[in-house]
Parts: sequence; structure tokens; C-alpha cells
Amino acid sequence: MFQGTGSDVGKSLLVAGLARAFSRRGLSVRPFKPQNMSNNAAVTADGGEIGRAQALQARACGLAPHTDMNPVLLKPQSEVGAQVVVQGKVIGSATAREYWSLKPKLMPAVLESFHRLGEDADLILVEGAGSASEVNLRAGDIANMGFAEAADLPVILIGDIDRGGVIASLVGTAAVLPAAERARIKGFVINKFRGDVSLFDEGLDLIAEKTGFEALGVIPFLDAARRLPAEDSVQLSVSSADTAASGDVIVAVPVLSRISNFDDLDPLIAEPGVSVVFVQPGQALPGNANLVVLPGSKATLADLAFFRAQGWDIDLQAHYRRGGHILGLCGGYQMLGRQISDPQGIEGAVGGAEGLGMLDVDTVLSDDKTLVAVEGLELASRQALNGYEMHIGITTGPGTQVPMIELGGRAEGAVSADGRIAGCYLHGIFSADGYRQSLLARLGRSGASGLDYEQGVEEALDALSEHLTVHLDLERILEIARGR
Repeated sequence: MFQGTGSDVGKSLLVAGLARAFSRRGLSVRPFKPQNMSNNAAVTADGGEIGRAQALQARACGLAPHTDMNPVLLKPQSEVGAQVVVQGKVIGSATAREYWSLKPKLMPAVLESFHRLGEDADLILVEGAGSASEVNLRAGDIANMGFAEAADLPVILIGDIDRGGVIASLVGTAAVLPAAERARIKGFVINKFRGDVSLFDEGLDLIAEKTGFEALGVIPFLDAARRLPAEDSVQLSVSSADTAASGDVIVAVPVLSRISNFDDLDPLIAEPGVSVVFVQPGQALPGNANLVVLPGSKATLADLAFFRAQGWDIDLQAHYRRGGHILGLCGGYQMLGRQISDPQGIEGAVGGAEGLGMLDVDTVLSDDKTLVAVEGLELASRQALNGYEMHIGITTGPGTQVPMIELGGRAEGAVSADGRIAGCYLHGIFSADGYRQSLLARLGRSGASGLDYEQGVEEALDALSEHLTVHLDLERILEIARGR
């Protein structure tokens, strides 16, 4: 099990890279994360949903994602509450305090999924959540040491040197853990090192001396890892409208308070000559944008109010008057319509709100959640698409008579009369190279880049695998996994 000294220390990508490395050695490898908190999710082969990071790790193993790889998924809906997904299915919503009481009851399902994965696996790589040092949350824990203890797993601890204080974070983690849990940690890894690794030799010795943990390697910063999907929304704060956007095409993405599945934008970020600007709350949508993408949301009505509170509704109208294009995905599609109704109180209080009124459609939210992988066609370009639907609500109205896409013979989405405003429920739409190139041409880019996005992800996984093979002691990690 790989645990971290904090969030965003690189656990997810480390597991993905090791999954690819050990799979290449001929081992049957499975990824596993007992509990994940993320609004970036993926549809699984068995009709459920798991965290996007575990879907990437499954891909690194050469497998289709399965709900057993992430049996508990928490999808934040508010500052204090989240939707709870167990073995791929929504079981309800809970506040932080309610979940505190619920999580010990979820351990049997977590262990069931873990043991089922192990039936045909040589190696399971388990990813912890957040920080191993959160001893105040230890009671009923299913995410870190609580699970390691229940499944009797050895642990490797990961520290991120790029954020500073890595010696203190590793030594401090060892200091606060009870002796029995500290004994589970068999080694440590330093991640995201920049510069001459040999300069940290004394640091490795100091950590080993203070903790008793074995040094398993120092991983230099790998730029190719940027090409892999990021799960944590902290990544969205890196780009903002304060950054001068340049390029043939500028895409503006307002960062909603409950933004979800923002990895939809990754293929556009990877495109040469395309600037994707994540617009932070309080900033204006950039006036030079060619396209504004309204992304998915875990709480559409709340994010619609949030969108208006930033003045983005006014900016969006101005963008359209200047000749700009607008695309709404999932929750963003719902916001572009005339009305969103929530008669069952799915997102909170019973009620609804007027939409942005830019597409002639209406949405009614319901507790019937659509989770399905799909293939189809974008009608304007006649280019093939594939992706997944993950949403609650049914959208109808005159606007759907001019659909954006066709999925298995079924019309989906809506397009305005002038073709400059469109919306649909399909996630992953930009991964289709033909459609993406056609869209960028419509937005004014001359010539196609030739980017093969999916191949780029495979190459990045291979590069990460090779990087870890060089800088980590993989043989020792296998020995630890075997209890030696």
C-alpha cells in the first residue's frame, strides 16, 4: 500500500507508473483505492463509477476499469456534504459528520472488493488517500492505516520534495503514528525532485535514521507526467485568466465551485497552439476567447447560482455577441437551457432555477442516474466520438430537435440555430482526434496538429514506467509486497 505524507504528493501517478512497470514484467497487476474523494469519475465495464485515477491505473495494467478497484467514492456536493458511491452505485448523501459514523460500516464492502480483485492477481497496488498522519481521523478509517491493518498490508510512504519540508513531513508522520502502524511502513520514496539527486543523500540518511524506514528511491520530476489526467482540482488553480493566453485558439473554462470531470479538457490542453484558461472565481471571462466551455458540475443548481454570482452570465452574453462559441458539457449543458427543476430535492431543497436561456431546452433532475459508455457521431463534422454519460436529469425541449450528436442511433444534445452554442451529456468528447481537429478548425485554427491524444497517454504511461524503473528499487518493492 502506498500512503502519502499529504494530498497531491503523487500517489495516483506513482501507482499508475508502477502498474505499467510490473505489468510489463508479465505480472497480473490490479490497482485498488479503498476510499477516494473526487468529482472526476469514470464509468466502469460493470456499469458503475470509480475515481478517474483508478481508471487510469487500470489502463496502465491493460485492464478495463471495474468498481472493485475503488469501492468507496465520495463526490463532494457542498462544503460539508458528499454523495456516497459504494461498489459503483450511489447509496445516498452524507455530511462529514454523518460519514464519520457511516465509514466503519463500509469496511466489509471494501474488503470484499479487495479480496475479489486478488483472486486472479499476482500483485495489488493499493493507494491511500490524503495523509497517513491524520491520526485524528483514525477511528473507523478505511482509507489509510485502518485498511492496511484490516488487510494486513505493508506500506510505502511517499513524500513530495517539490512543496518543501519533505524531511519534516516524513519524520513527522513517523512520529505521530502508533508503534504498530509505524511498523507497517517498510520504506519511503521521495517524489518530484528537481536538480542533482546526489545532493539529497544526506537527507535520505537522516530520514532513515529518524524513522527506521528504508529509502527506496528518489524520483526526479518528470515532465511527461503532465500529459496524464490529473484527478485533484488543486491542479485547476495553476492556470487562470491572469495568465496571458496566446495561441491560434483560446478556450476559457470557468472554474465552478463543484466542477466535475474537468479531465474532459485534457486533450485540448495537449493541443499545440491552443491555450486553455481556467478562469478563477472573481475573474472575468477573457474577452479574446474563441470558445467558452461550461464544464460538468456535481451540483448544477448551486453552480448555476455561483456562475451568476461571478458575473460570468454577463460575460458569456458578451462573448456570444462578439461572435464567440459556447459548449456546455453535462451540467454545463443543463445550465445553458431555459429551466432546471429539482422536484425531488436531489441536490438539496426542492425547487429549481432559470437557466442561462441560451439553448431552448429544459432539465428535470431525478434520482435515476445514467452511467454508460457510448460511441457515436458529432453531426456537424460527421466525426466519430466515444466517451461516457454520467448524469442525473432528463433534458427535453424544442432545442433537442437540432441535436449535437448521435449515440447509437439516439439523438443527444442541442445546437443553436447559428451553430455557435451547443451542449450535450457526453464526457470525453475532446478525446476524439477527428472531432477535436474539426472543432478547432471551426474556431479559426489553420491546419491540423496531427495529435493522437490516446496514443500520447500510452506514451506518457510508458515514459513514467521507465522513469520509475530507473529511479526506484522495484525488486525491493516486490520483496516488500511478498512480505520479505
